Amino acid sequence: MKARLILDTKTVLADGRIIQRKVWKLPQTTKGRSHALKYRLYCGKNGKTIVRYDNETGKGDHRHIGPEEVESAYVLVSLVQLLTDFDADIEKLSGEIK
Repeated sequence: MKARLILDTKTVLADGRIIQRKVWKLPQTTKGRSHALKYRLYCGKNGKTIVRYDNETGKGDHRHIGPEEVESAYVLVSLVQLLTDFDADIEKLSGEIK
């Protein structure tokens, strides 16, 4: 069985921000992915990252903040929480909330 794409969205906001969400359900857990999800969540503008979450093979769950893409670990609790945290970072880092 192959990985199954369970979420695939792309939104372009009026201010030019691009928000992409891709999540795959893996047939089994793998080293570094005890939750059996593979994901790539991105928000950026004018080719520069605002926030990006991913869990590429060998690096585990993490996020990148800002155009410098400062990387920090992320603890995945659930898919719902992942998407909630991503949306909260978009709001905070885009200046939508103070």
